[in-house]
Amino acid sequence: MQSPCVARCGLNDEDYCMGCYRHIDEIVGWGKASDDRKAEIWQNINARKANMQGGENSAILSRDKWLEAESRIKEVN
Repeated sequence: MQSPCVARCGLNDEDYCMGCYRHIDEIVGWGKASDDRKAEIWQNINARKANMQGGENSAILSRDKWLEAESRIKEVN
């Protein structure tokens, strides 16, 4: 199943990417998620977009936040 990534990454204060509207945990776990879980994530994206309407990818992913996310990705892989 295709990833929702749109290559406009930027995490907001709640750790949701304002590009694809996935939570960092969903991003980190995407590669090992079952097809059912991926479908569930895709369904949640539309609801998040509606709830975050007007949100833009203006959030800046700080170096510290990126290093934390990167370490979580490495743990999963």
